[in-house]
Amino acid sequence: LSVAIACYFAGMALKNTTIIKDKWIPFVLGALSILFCVIYVAATADITGWQSALLAVFTALTQGILLAGASTYIDQLLKQGKKEE
Repeated sequence: LSVAIACYFAGMALKNTTIIKDKWIPFVLGALSILFCVIYVAATADITGWQSALLAVFTALTQGILLAGASTYIDQLLKQGKKEE
């Protein structure tokens, strides 16, 4: 959950700069989220062999992608909630 929140705020910060075009922000957030998850999984997993290493990589990639998607979903919920129809 903390990674999704961090990605949300990182996305807001990127949106307010001219460093990265808006169309690239989801890709940057995905890479950032995967990096955070790799660090977390590597720090907390007990990697004893190739199977546990593959599981750690799979877990970090899957969580990173899902959490980046969650941050985008949160952003869209907040934007759509402000619209009046």
